[in-house]
Amino acid sequence: MRSYDLSPLFRSTVGFDRVSKLLDNVQRIDDASLGYPPYNIEKLSEDTYRITMAVAGFSADDIEVVTQDGAIVISAKAAKTDDKPRTFLHQGIARRAFERRFQLADHIKVTGASLNNGLLDIELAREVPETLKPRRIEISNANQAALIDRTAA
Repeated sequence: MRSYDLSPLFRSTVGFDRVSKLLDNVQRIDDASLGYPPYNIEKLSEDTYRITMAVAGFSADDIEVVTQDGAIVISAKAAKTDDKPRTFLHQGIARRAFERRFQLADHIKVTGASLNNGLLDIELAREVPETLKPRRIEISNANQAALIDRTAA
C-alpha cells in the first residue's frame, strides 16, 4: 500500500486535521469487510442522499444507527432465537453481526431511517447554515453618501 507524506500540506493550512484523520481511516479499511452487508449510496437531489443497506433477517430492534464525530455508524447483532436447533441444507442468508461506518461531509445530517422488506434506508440531507451561504453585499455610491451627509448637517 502507498503512503503519502502530507506534512507539506499541513505547514501552510490551518484546521484541516479532519482530512488527515479521514485519509488515515481510508487506509485502514479491510477489503474483506466491504462486501457485507451490501449497500447503495444514492444522490436524490442536489442536497439529499440515501444509503440503502440489505439487512435480510434483521428486525428494527436488531439494528442501531448512530451519528458521531462526522460519521454514521450502522451496526447489528442477530437476536438469539430460543427455538430448537435448525439443520440447514444451504445457508445463504448470513445474518451475522456487522458494523458499517460512513464518513459524512460537513453539514450532512441524518433525517430519518426506515426498514422495509429487508432494506434499511437512511435519509441524509445537506443543511448549510445561513451564515455560511453566499450573500450579496450592496455597494453604495461614495458620492451619494457624501451628499446625504451634507444635507443632514
